[in-house]
Amino acid sequence: MVQSEAKNDRSIDLFAVRSLLFLPASNPRAIAKATAAGADLVILDLEDAVKPDDKDSARKAAVEAVSTDWSMPVAIRVNGVGTEWHSLDIDAVARSRADFAVLPRAASAHLTHDFAEAVGKPVLAMIETAAGVLAAAEIGSASAGLIAGTNDLRADLCLPLDAGREPISTALQLILLAARAAGVAAFDGVFNNLEDGPSFHKEAEEGRRLGFDGKSLIHPNQIEPCHRAFAPSDAEVERAKALVDAFKGGAERFGNEMIERMHVEAAQRLLARANA
Repeated sequence: MVQSEAKNDRSIDLFAVRSLLFLPASNPRAIAKATAAGADLVILDLEDAVKPDDKDSARKAAVEAVSTDWSMPVAIRVNGVGTEWHSLDIDAVARSRADFAVLPRAASAHLTHDFAEAVGKPVLAMIETAAGVLAAAEIGSASAGLIAGTNDLRADLCLPLDAGREPISTALQLILLAARAAGVAAFDGVFNNLEDGPSFHKEAEEGRRLGFDGKSLIHPNQIEPCHRAFAPSDAEVERAKALVDAFKGGAERFGNEMIERMHVEAAQRLLARANA
């Protein structure tokens, strides 16, 4: 399990992170409320959520915000490679006390590695393009975690605005495979409809069943249902405990199933997540 060294010399287990809350760095009220919102990780956004005229002030606000103590790890998402703000963002994030730097539209291991070297922090790479999906395995090796950028990915694939998850299901699985091959965490993309709680919870549960460690969020109201979706149920915990206790080594029967060491290891991971 890969852990990331962050500010204040604390070690952050990204595999225990269920919720990644994106907030505009240009919105001081949202940042102030985020400290008590309960997300596992907060991402202060300098990119899509910030108007061009507000980029400089948002950058300063993000650096100031992460200079204070937070109860959760905090990341800053920079503007993309090739934009006029990218190098300024790198300089600011490198000097900041952010725990992580988030790279949008990661397209290659080379650029991701160079970005990580420049900011001097663990990188969460967003896979948001066809090129990023195809290079995800290499990008994962240069990152602390991968985030599926589902909105940009749909746009890059020229999908209809109302396209659901099915057209990007292969991409999501490739992102997850890349993360697991690299031994890093993987996070599902955002859900856009803020008023449709049941559908959000359904998508979050689907993300967990696919194997994602957590999900990106765009509103604090999504935190609690996200945590419920990604937390093992009481029944899962009890079954995992019973399976671990029953295992004596080798292949054997557990109830109506045949189990072996791989099943025990999966049960132990589930219990570790429940405890976390």
